[in-house]
Amino acid sequence: MGNHLSSESSPYLLQHADNPVDWYPWCADAFERARRENKPVFLSVGYSSCHWCHVMAQESFEDETTAKILNQNYISVKVDREERPDIDSVYMAACQALSGSGGWPMSVFLTPEQKPFYAGTYFPPSSRYGMVGFKELIARIAELWQADDKELVARSEQIMAELFADRPVCEGETGADEGLPGRAFRMFAESYDRTCGGFGRAPKFPSPHNLLFLLLYGRNGEGEALAMAEHTLMQMRRGGIFDQIGYGFSRYSTDRQYLVPHFEKMLCDNALLIMAYAAAYRATGNTVLLDTAEKTADYILRELGTEEGAFGSAQDADSDGEEGKFYTLSPEEVCLVLGERDGAAFCRHYGITRQGNFEGKSIPNLLQGNEITDAFEEQRRLLYCYRKKRASLVSDDKILTSWNALAILAFAVLFRVSGKERFLAAAKDACRFIERNLSDGGLLYASFRKGQRGVCGFLDDYAYYAAALIGLYEVTGEERYFARGKELMDEAERQFADPAGGYFLCGPRNDSLITRPKETYDGALPGGNGVMAYCLVRLSQMTDSPSYRSLAEKQLAFLSSRAKGYPAGHAMLLIALLYEKHPPMQITAVVADGDSFGEVLRGLPLSAAVRLLDRERDGYRLLNGKTTCYVCSGHTCLPPANLGPEDKAVDKSGHFRESYEGGNQ
Repeated sequence: MGNHLSSESSPYLLQHADNPVDWYPWCADAFERARRENKPVFLSVGYSSCHWCHVMAQESFEDETTAKILNQNYISVKVDREERPDIDSVYMAACQALSGSGGWPMSVFLTPEQKPFYAGTYFPPSSRYGMVGFKELIARIAELWQADDKELVARSEQIMAELFADRPVCEGETGADEGLPGRAFRMFAESYDRTCGGFGRAPKFPSPHNLLFLLLYGRNGEGEALAMAEHTLMQMRRGGIFDQIGYGFSRYSTDRQYLVPHFEKMLCDNALLIMAYAAAYRATGNTVLLDTAEKTADYILRELGTEEGAFGSAQDADSDGEEGKFYTLSPEEVCLVLGERDGAAFCRHYGITRQGNFEGKSIPNLLQGNEITDAFEEQRRLLYCYRKKRASLVSDDKILTSWNALAILAFAVLFRVSGKERFLAAAKDACRFIERNLSDGGLLYASFRKGQRGVCGFLDDYAYYAAALIGLYEVTGEERYFARGKELMDEAERQFADPAGGYFLCGPRNDSLITRPKETYDGALPGGNGVMAYCLVRLSQMTDSPSYRSLAEKQLAFLSSRAKGYPAGHAMLLIALLYEKHPPMQITAVVADGDSFGEVLRGLPLSAAVRLLDRERDGYRLLNGKTTCYVCSGHTCLPPANLGPEDKAVDKSGHFRESYEGGNQ
């Protein structure tokens, strides 16, 4: 018998549609039934490419005995965290408070009023290694519930009172704290792994937004920040976290060296990493970094792209029921495909050995110090085709507005750095898809799959997409992108703003939950509040609008008060503060006939706010009949300058030449 998930659009929920567990999606019917039958709710939150979600499903949710206990004693609800970040946010905070840790799969026990009283992540089917077994756990909680144990409800009320009370702004917290970037840099420097790159101990997440902060901080004079970011990016490029055969990055590394990844690949991570690698190339001139950004973009286009121009969400960590099987190789396989001579050379170069480095096989890598080169390109292509035939990966093809917005911004940045038109075309196509399928006037929807829209958009959808539209405007000069970005920022203000400061994750168009989460930190992805701060600062500088200036100052002050305890956890706020403290140059470029936007952008600093004109207007004229830049910094404007190959005003590092010194870089 099926359950209540068969008509859902989420690939993750559909993976569980044939479970013997009588799953409901998150809906009023489930909680109404729980109230009517006086049963607790078992909430399971995960996502389609999550390895341990698959493990728990196979061990527990596909087990008839476990399903019988759940069906008799609980109302079971399954949620895709990527479709419903609001539910995930509320109950992840509860899970961390109740258990001391968080992650997926997330397992939370609720009252029929949606209040949590017990939580954890993965539970094995039976008790082992000091971990309580899932069957024992659900049986014991059912006993306590049926005995009307008052402690369960009391615990839920305590969690509600402690967890969801909004922290008031302290006295004296009245403005942006410009000292936070310096404090955050020192925190990163203290935790920096000078041998292997990255920060802290294993597992190591790429956290590209942290690297983007360090790159910008280094750009403003701190060479050590730049060196830390470059070293980390190079180590990841050499490691197994980067797919040396098919390109793209896995979710995170399980070890210090970036050798063994958690093999799932996510659109969001790869989009952010494109931005970090592209920015690092512009800051250092290291061509390996640009090559990595382009290869990662190729991965997204090839593996996650749809015919309509948007991008799916992820590829699974597992194939044929085994984690990492798709990505590992043996020397025998390599030699079978490439022949003995070429196969042996490839194995030596990429560390593929008989003893292996993961489950008896090898994850190709360059951590032994071999050169990053395209000399093995033909062999790589042959192994890529072999891998595709040997095993298959399950892809999550749902289209998320927020993650597609990150991809749009990533492709715009990569076009700006590389000048390659195909990246701009990809950004425009994805933008066109969002406008056609995920927007309704000024409103956004969170997801789309097979002709079906998901729920109304959240703060992150609006903030990310507004940032993407600002980025598109800067590489096209098309006013429609800028106007649309402002429209979405204004709509976000209406839906999500808290008069007390900051922005809620969900608004009046979203479901009403037990609380309105307001995330002020950056996690694995940049938080919506930090991205709002960045967008507001950029808009205030690009428009000179008193309204945006006031909103930016308010948001910077609000987030500064929240970041004091751990500024390194607020990378997007730090970036916004750096843009506020060091306003970028405002460049209007009049592009001469025969010159391309891409080539013009390659000659301009990445941090500059650029307005591109394809014809003379508004008082801006061509100088000497050639592409001309009009540069302003603060309240000072510099003489117009040509940007041709023989006389351009910017050197290879993106700095204006001597006659232009004084403009902020």
